[in-house]
Amino acid sequence: MNRPLRLTFLTVLAAAVCMPAMASEPTMPEWDQLSAETRATLIAPMRERWNSQPDGREQMLQRAQRWSEMTPEQRGKARHGMDRWHHMSPAQRLEARALYSRMRGMDPDARKALREQWRRMTPEQRKAWVEANPAPESGDRPR
Repeated sequence: MNRPLRLTFLTVLAAAVCMPAMASEPTMPEWDQLSAETRATLIAPMRERWNSQPDGREQMLQRAQRWSEMTPEQRGKARHGMDRWHHMSPAQRLEARALYSRMRGMDPDARKALREQWRRMTPEQRKAWVEANPAPESGDRPR
């Protein structure tokens, strides 16, 4: 989910969560107990994105299906990764893409060795490594 959409969704969700707390209600209702207006408010950003990006619909659906299959722990790790990605500079993202594409086909021992090698590199060595091992062209995030 891109940052503006995530922020909009999280803001709406936070507002929905806080309103009952301010009214002294102990818990939030289940989805089916929400008013039609509240449900519409929560899904409006997704509806807008779905309608404005017809070429991205298949990917949106695949991501939603993968998300629904994740355990709470996996979702937490995914959120953490999205937050880390958001706070990276363009140079750090370039490095991350290069490392990810290189590590993808490696066995666990080779990945560990590359991570250790990476930690020992100077910034100049890392830059040279990224230039020698470019990631394939893709969108703004690793897939």
